[in-house]
Amino acid sequence: MPVHDLALFVGAALLLNLTPGPDMLFVAGTGAARGRAAGLMAALGVGAGCLFHTLLAALGLTALLAASELAFNAVKWAGAAYLVWTGVQMLRARPAAATAEAPARRSGSPFWQGALTNALNPKVALFFLAFLPQFIDAGAPGQALALLALGTFFNIGGTAVNLVVALAASGAAAGLATRGGGSRMGAWLQRAAGALFIGLGVKLALSSR
Repeated sequence: MPVHDLALFVGAALLLNLTPGPDMLFVAGTGAARGRAAGLMAALGVGAGCLFHTLLAALGLTALLAASELAFNAVKWAGAAYLVWTGVQMLRARPAAATAEAPARRSGSPFWQGALTNALNPKVALFFLAFLPQFIDAGAPGQALALLALGTFFNIGGTAVNLVVALAASGAAAGLATRGGGSRMGAWLQRAAGALFIGLGVKLALSSR
């Protein structure tokens, strides 16, 4: 495959995946508020969204999104609306520590929430389009396969980090629950994540390419 500076790519990917962002906060808030299983599913959902963007980049559709204002705006508004809706749902949902019955179902599927919040964000698509080609030889054959391989590697690292975050957040909430603080921590993290997602939705709606 026409890939160069692989060590630099691995280092950059690791740093980017370890940098806290909305996906990580969504996973942490879901794990703390709705339990370990929900947190893990949220992490896998975010990974599915990143895989979707990797496939788009490999197929060349991300370049179309970057070139077409109409396509960009359509995805942008859909993503902004979904981010705001997800944020409102997180603000309204009660944390798992407060009510034990079916915690992962009360505010929708955490997997699909994670997948859609990531997949409907055109900024993520543009990031993949800008970041991955820097490590691929221009004009060489096999660029689509190289994009798919690098994107998959990046996504595996990011998913692994988010799975650890989900386990850590849910474990911390469970530990605090034995001392009566789990419900408050879960509620705080979930509301913080909900407020962040509403803010991100507004920011995305006001953004341009």
